[in-house]
Formats: sequence, structure tokens, C-alpha cells
Amino acid sequence: MDAPLAAQRALNEPPTTDELLIAPSLERRRLQCYLALMAGDTLSILGGFAFSGYFYAALNGLTYSAFYGMLVLPFFLTLALYNGAYSICALREEWAGIFRALAAIGVAVGVVLLVQFLTMPGMDLSRLMFGGGVILAVILMVALRLRLRLFVNWWCGPSVINELIIDDGGPHMHIPGAIRVSAAALGLRPDLYDPNALDRIGLALRNIDRVIVSCPADRRMEWAMMLKGANVDGEVLDDQVMRLGAHGARTVGHYGLLLVSSGPLGLRDRAMKRVFDVVLASAAVVALLPLYLFITLAIKLEDGGPVLFVQRRMGRGNRFFNMYKFRSMSAGLCDAEGNVSASRDDQRVTRIGRFIRSTSLDELPQFFNVLLGDMSLVGPRPHATGSLAGDKLFWEVDPRYWQRHGLKPGLSGLAQVRGYRGATDHERDLVNRLQSDLEYLEGWTIGRDIQILLLTLRVLVHHRAF
Repeated sequence: MDAPLAAQRALNEPPTTDELLIAPSLERRRLQCYLALMAGDTLSILGGFAFSGYFYAALNGLTYSAFYGMLVLPFFLTLALYNGAYSICALREEWAGIFRALAAIGVAVGVVLLVQFLTMPGMDLSRLMFGGGVILAVILMVALRLRLRLFVNWWCGPSVINELIIDDGGPHMHIPGAIRVSAAALGLRPDLYDPNALDRIGLALRNIDRVIVSCPADRRMEWAMMLKGANVDGEVLDDQVMRLGAHGARTVGHYGLLLVSSGPLGLRDRAMKRVFDVVLASAAVVALLPLYLFITLAIKLEDGGPVLFVQRRMGRGNRFFNMYKFRSMSAGLCDAEGNVSASRDDQRVTRIGRFIRSTSLDELPQFFNVLLGDMSLVGPRPHATGSLAGDKLFWEVDPRYWQRHGLKPGLSGLAQVRGYRGATDHERDLVNRLQSDLEYLEGWTIGRDIQILLLTLRVLVHHRAF
């Protein structure tokens, strides 16, 4: 959104008070959108149950099912208001609002069934009619919310909040959809000893939902103090936050603290990921047992050396663990430190080793690392400590390298399914992997793990697997 013409004035020609209105208010329009969503959801529930009843038993069924629709509705609206089905997030992202509304109707239906079981155990409930009403209500709700997205975009514009960036001589920043103005052009000064200056800023912040100020370090305190009384969500740009990679801030007593690290997953997510790993890894070991025996026999018959290659790798929390692979190189030429990456015509690789490396079968023993808890099915691939990207150690290429160890390393990962695997001949080869690993850490879901595992099937045989 472009700044108003007044923002382009010179400092010696500040705009008048009437010209300080930067944006029209969106608060009332958001409220109207919430009411439209609520009306649509109400119509979906009552209409879904009514249609199901009428289709099943004509007018008698209509009365019967409408009764249950009216029982579900108040529970749904209470839960939907509580879980954010009518919120700024729901207006910004239609599917986020849809999922929250569906969660609310699911719980509401469960509550109605429980209430009937406890208070009216003898009342006959038509499962077909009730179930049909729930299904139709869900379908109508999704369809109406998707259609109402057009109304929200038309009524509120591309952004459902007014976000303002005040440039007061600090670093330049850009946020899609935000209004950007010059403090100098508008005559805005955070002078805490001048009520007229504060009034002028207050006028400029009318109808603004969130304001970000970019200014030099010596003026941040004045802007911070001014914003505290501005009745608006206010933030002051501080480039130190970016340099430290801070995730948040808090105060303890008289101390201000920046949160610079946190575990990527909470207890529930870690438990879910661990159960997922153990179940699938156990099933894989049982299903692949004949293949394990065949590869073991083939390696032994070729040169009589050890079947497994054990190498120390860096895992979660920057701690070492022993990673297992089927040995693919001659026993006396194995590189325990990983100082030399395998090349396409590497003379160290045995005949059976070349086959199992090209098909990723050499990685199969890592299912036991998963069962031992050292690894996960999906996560950043563990690297040998001596690995090089070009002529630099991995952590010398990018200081963010150590952040990838916030989760357990994986048999496969986002970098691998994107094709970033094999030798790291150039620094860019590592940077591409690192970007994918950090992206995975930031947005973990169990659904994404499943997706990565399915995509892994496409890259088991890879032109860089040698």
C-alpha cells in the first residue's frame, strides 16, 4: 500500500492535521466480516441438519433434526469464539479459520451426544439422520467460508489490518501490505516533553492496528515510551535482534532478556515423533530382514571384512553418536573421520559397495540408530566431523551450521528430497542443505515427516549417490 501524498512533503512543509489520516479504519469492517462468517456457519449447521432430516423423513424428520441442529449450534458458537474461528488469523488465512471451525463443530457434536447419553438415555437417536446432518453442515461450512473469502478481500482489502512502518532514519524494512511513511515528512517527533508533538503522532496513528518504528539506537527509548501510551501494538526495529537470532523477549526482575534459542519441539510433539519413529522403524526392520541378510552375505563373500561401518557423527544437542552403515569400501581404506567424500569413480568403493551406495541400501542399518534413539526417520542428515565444503569445514562456511542440531538427525530430510545430497565440492552445496535443514526445524509437523518419507522413495536412486 502506498503512503499518502502528504508523506512525500519536505520537512519544512509538514502536512496539516486533517492530512494526517493515513488509513481508514478496518476495525468495524473486520467485525462485519466476523458476523458474516458467524451467520454463514449458523446457516450451515441449521441448514445441514434440516436438509438431512427432510431428506430422510420429510417434515417429521425436519423437525427432529432441526432440534439437534439447534442443540449443536450454541456449543459450536461458544467453542468457535474461544478457539479463534472468528479472528484476524481466520480472516487472513481461510483454511486456518476453516480448520478451527471444523474442530469446534467436532467438539460440539461430541458434547451434544454426551449430554443426550447422560440426560436422555432412553431417547431414540437416528444415527443416519444425525450423521448426515453433521456431514452436510461440514460441507456447507467449508463451501460458504471459501466463498466468503471473496467478501473479506473486497471489504477489507488485501490486508485485514492497518500496519504502519514509520521511517525515522533507521534501517530500511519492507513488509508486504504495510504502509510506509517518513517521520520527517510528516513532522513526527517522539518528544516526550512536547504534548503537541505527541498529539501529532497520536493523530497519525488513528485507525492503525500495528506500528513499527525504524530509527537510530539513540531514539529507540523515546519511541518506545511514546508507543506505550498510543493504544496500538507498537514495535521498535532493533537490528541486534536479527544478529542474535532472537525469538522473543521478556523481563525478569530488573533484567531484560532476549530468547535466542528454544527446543524446536514441545513434549507432546517429541512424543508423537518418537512413537512414529519406533513404529515405522520396527516394521521396516522386520520387513527388510531378508534384505539385511542378503547384503550381509554379499559383503562377507566379497572380501571377508566387517559388515558394518561405524562412524562418529554429530547428533542432537551437538553430541556425538555412532552411526551404522553397511560397509561399502575396502576394509583398510574406510575413512572414519569423513575427511574425503566419495567421488564417482572412487577406487575405495567395492563392487557390492557401489551397488548399495547407488541405491541407498547402505543406509539401512540406521533403522537401528532410530530404535536406539540416536536418530529419527526424518531430520537433518548427520555429517562426519571432518567433512569439507570446498576446502572449508562445514561450520566454517556458515555459523548457522550448529543450529541444525536442534533435532535428532534423520535417515532422510528436506534437503535430501530436494536433491541436495552427495559430495560437497563447493560451499554452495552445503548452504543449500543448511537452508533446507533450518526450514525443516522451523516448521515441523508429523504430516510433513510423512510427506518427506514418501518423497524419499523417489530419490533412493540418485545421480549423486556414489
